[in-house]
Amino acid sequence: MDKVILTGDRPTGKLHLGHYVGSLQNRLKMQEDPNNHIYVMIADQQALTDNAKTPEKVQQSVTEVALDYLAVGLDPERTTIFIQSQIPQLPELTMYYLNLVTMARLQRNPTVKSEIQEKGFNESIPAGFFMYPVSQAADITAFKATHVPVGEDQRPMLEQTREIARDFNRIYGTETLVEPDIILPPKGHGRLVGVDGKGKMSKSLNNGIYLSDSEDEIQKKVMSMYTDPNHIRVEDPGQVEGNVVFTYLDVFDEDKEKVQELKDHYQKGGLGDVKIKRYLNEVLQARLKPIRERREEYAKDRDAVLEMLKSGSEKAERVAAETLAEVKAAMGINYF
Repeated sequence: MDKVILTGDRPTGKLHLGHYVGSLQNRLKMQEDPNNHIYVMIADQQALTDNAKTPEKVQQSVTEVALDYLAVGLDPERTTIFIQSQIPQLPELTMYYLNLVTMARLQRNPTVKSEIQEKGFNESIPAGFFMYPVSQAADITAFKATHVPVGEDQRPMLEQTREIARDFNRIYGTETLVEPDIILPPKGHGRLVGVDGKGKMSKSLNNGIYLSDSEDEIQKKVMSMYTDPNHIRVEDPGQVEGNVVFTYLDVFDEDKEKVQELKDHYQKGGLGDVKIKRYLNEVLQARLKPIRERREEYAKDRDAVLEMLKSGSEKAERVAAETLAEVKAAMGINYF
């Protein structure tokens, strides 16, 4: 059975290993299935909900995110890559959906509450940010997505989309909108911790390794990684749990037997942090070199990248226009 899948990223900077582990690898797998119709959205409008006063940050990042997509292997022939702001049907759908949602319901959304706290908005919450679960519902339903890959923390957002679709269909006596199913990451494939070990890898925390980083930048970040603060001498037994180097080896090193040997040695004592960091550096360099080289090639012709985005946006707009026409017909506002 065919699946329609919508996913995407906020363009607030280049993509890092957290994105690679959390979503990009999964998109590549989904792209291989000919029964999947995949839409990948560069969510610039959503990014502007909390970056409206620094729009250049978003503007500059759109092409950078597109370059990262192409570098990892997303294929515009098999995956529709588009820019959110270039689809005028999305804000119109958002307007109609806003009438189906109460302020109290938005305030109860756990994801919105946590992000408001995380960003320190207090009482100065931009209205666009507060309403973005409704905008997200418009994004998903415009393409009649049957499946949406998100992290566990985004489950409340998807449930709100399902509520809006269900309420719309009930109120207007139609089956126009699709209630999407959630695709959660496999167990143990949650968000990647940052190199400092203090939280998830994040652009705002400046604790990430980027897909575009040079060999020297990767090495510098790896050698600064948080390990076991009590592992002072090489001969001391070390702690593996919470040790960022071993967390990354678990994720990126395919030689699981080798990783287990290193863990055993480290826990017994006699294995220094510098040695395991050097080994991790080799693993990451091997993984990221081909991605970086492809990115550099694509970056030589940024006009071609923009043309790809234009083509994808035009294709996405045609689909969204069909859905909007159906929505307006169901509501009885297609007067002419």
